[in-house]
Amino acid sequence: MMLKTEKQDMGTKNLKNQKRKQKSIKVIKRGGVCQIQFDRPKTLNSMNAEMAQEIADTLVDVELDRQIVAIVLCGNEKAFCAGADLSDMTISDHELFDSYRARFNHMPHRSLYRILCFYTKPVISAVEGYCLGGGFEIAMWGDIIIAGENAQFGLPEVRHSLIPGGGGTQNLPRLIGPQLAKELIWTGRLIKADEAKEYRIVNHVVPVGNTIKKAKEIINQMAHNGPLSIMMSKQAINRGLDQSRFNGFLGEGDLAHMLNFSEDRPEGLQAFSEKRKPNYKGQ
Repeated sequence: MMLKTEKQDMGTKNLKNQKRKQKSIKVIKRGGVCQIQFDRPKTLNSMNAEMAQEIADTLVDVELDRQIVAIVLCGNEKAFCAGADLSDMTISDHELFDSYRARFNHMPHRSLYRILCFYTKPVISAVEGYCLGGGFEIAMWGDIIIAGENAQFGLPEVRHSLIPGGGGTQNLPRLIGPQLAKELIWTGRLIKADEAKEYRIVNHVVPVGNTIKKAKEIINQMAHNGPLSIMMSKQAINRGLDQSRFNGFLGEGDLAHMLNFSEDRPEGLQAFSEKRKPNYKGQ
């Protein structure tokens, strides 16, 4: 009875999220892809609290939708996301400690980063134009970055007497090493798409206007595979990065054997023996 009630509550919450009118993003669900387009072009898609909340609500909404294979985050040709909207960051003197207290559970920006950190489906960022500050941090919380030839990446917070506060000081060193990460963060220097690919920040560099197409090509390749296998392997990789190889191996074993309890595993093996495409249900 408890499980049924929790599931009903979850469904009601997701229905409310679907009905909420989005002002700062556009959402397109088609062909197993949920495309979330940042839509504040006058501010180069800089992120305010409203936009962060809308992205977070959409991610939560589609995570349990078995028709959605993966998420594509995108902006426009001028900007993926130019970072946090600095006009949205003013704090009055009598709210300083309230702001500190709220930093993890009440601020939509922080909640969005946490959702991306623990998200179970693949997240691909299709980046064109500026990808700066919090926008770059969002892209790094995802799994794959596709960059247009005009893309520029950077963490310029030090120019405003700030530091990257959305995981930038943790994710960038893990991608490119601490020495280079320190240089980019301390100078605020922007790097172009080719340099980002050289540093292995991005997976592919494509002509401008083709990032979403490339992202969908990758998702189409994923769509034929077991969704539970993708979920478990994502968890094994992400958890293992912060563990010793031995402990990561133990965790991998647990996740691999958990698939034995699924319906998809015997279906995959039977389809292989019968030389046909498997009919995965994600259960």
